[in-house]
Parts: sequence; structure tokens; C-alpha cells
Amino acid sequence: MKRSSVAAVTVFIALLSAVSFSQTANIVKRTVTKTDRFDFGSGGTVVVTGAPKGSIKIEGAAKNEIEITAEIELQAANETDVAKLAEITGFVTDESAIRTSVISLGSHNKFGLKKLPKNFPKHLLTLPFSINYTIFVPKYTDLEIDGGVGDLSISGVEGTIRANFIESNAKFDVVSGSATLLVGKGTANVRFGTQGWRGRYADIQVANGELNISLPTNMSAEIDAVVLRDGTIENLIPELKPRDRKVAFTERSIAAKAGVGGSPMKFTVGAGKMKLTRLGAAL
Repeated sequence: MKRSSVAAVTVFIALLSAVSFSQTANIVKRTVTKTDRFDFGSGGTVVVTGAPKGSIKIEGAAKNEIEITAEIELQAANETDVAKLAEITGFVTDESAIRTSVISLGSHNKFGLKKLPKNFPKHLLTLPFSINYTIFVPKYTDLEIDGGVGDLSISGVEGTIRANFIESNAKFDVVSGSATLLVGKGTANVRFGTQGWRGRYADIQVANGELNISLPTNMSAEIDAVVLRDGTIENLIPELKPRDRKVAFTERSIAAKAGVGGSPMKFTVGAGKMKLTRLGAAL
């Protein structure tokens, strides 16, 4: 290649880099906080539909009310576009005496509207955003949670809990009721019986990643733990005994009885690592 051609290519690449840097430098980012609070009695169900990206943190409280705080992170080319996004990105609630839904609104569902405003810029539909929730609910509440990519935290809630995340670093304290958790990719740290175990059953799954299970000393349950493909189980609970004395534990499969048996607990990792420890032990 001639020197003139090499120089021309070098200049072209430099110009592209400069344009890319300029576009990145000019992006306007803003965090908007939206809140809501309303009465809701114990014993009901709270449903949370998260955004494609964003965390969900739920804590049980003594008050018979739901308190929602959503931190919405937006970005666009200018302040005007960010303001337009802020107007119609956030959440709505569908409320009744026994069931309340918190539904995220954003470009992923065209802001939950049947029709966009006529003057809404179509290029804003492709811009990334995230919604990070902190939600307080009555202590005795059932939960149904669906999230995309983001952290999940559940604590202080006594009820039936079902949670599903595409990718997450999940921290889940299970006290009572049934517990179902599915994480497509990431890490799940699940603690049972932080206030005494009174559960009916548990089904905890991580398709690809790590699953850490902490169990109380006085638990009685039927435990099935399995790694389906690549990976191993690290069992740090010596008291666990095989349900069938002829079927020994392996690095990828454990069928055990804790205490006198009872509640079924199923722990599954598709590919990755699983660790079983006593509650309070370092993971």
C-alpha cells in the first residue's frame, strides 16, 4: 500500500474515533426518582414486573401499606429528549384489596400505552434505560416477581414467593411458605430459616452460574441437589445423610434427608457450582 493510502486510512480512522468520542461525550444522563405509597393489607399478593434492566429490592415491613421507590436511569442526546423519556418511563400500579401489580413502563413495551403521542420521536424507542426498585410490603405477603438483568434482593417477607430473572445477583431470605426462584445466568445466595424454617417446599434453579444454599441446623426436609451438566456440588453440611443408604452422594447429585424429613427442597444448577452450607457460615 502506498504511503498516501496509508495516511488516508489513518486519517479516516482518526476521524471516526473522534466522531464516536464526541457522540459519547455528548450523551446526557439523568436519574429520575418516582415514588408511590398506598394502603394494602397483610395476606395479599404483590406482583412486580421489572424493566429489561434494573434491580428489584423487596423488604417486609410492619405497616399495612406498600411503598415504592423507583430510580430511573435515562440517557439521550440532549436534555429535551431526556425530558420526553422521563415523562413516560416509570411504573403504574393495578390495585385491589388482595392483589396489587407494579408494572414497569418504558420503550420495551412502548410505555404501556396503546398509542404513542403523535409528536413522540421514534428514535427514542431504541435508547437504553433502567429502573431500580425498592419496595416495602406488609410482612405477610405473597410475591410474584419477573425481572430482566439486575440484582434481586428479598428479605423479611413471610409468604409464597416466586421470582424469575434473566440475569441476576440474587439474595433471597426464605422464612415461610413456598419459594420458587429461577435465575438464567448469575449467582443466587439463598438463606432458609433466618427466623426459623416454616416452609412448604422450595425449587431454586440457576441455569448458568453459582447457587449458594444456607440451611438452619434444626431443619427437617427432603433435599434433592443436582448439577445437570458441567460443575460440582460442594456439601459443607456433614449431618446430611442419603435418603437411600445404597445411593451415595456424588459431586453432581445429592438426595438427602435433613432431620426427620418433610418439606421437599429441590436445588438445580444447569452448568456451574453449587454450595450447601449451614446458616451463618461464610459462603
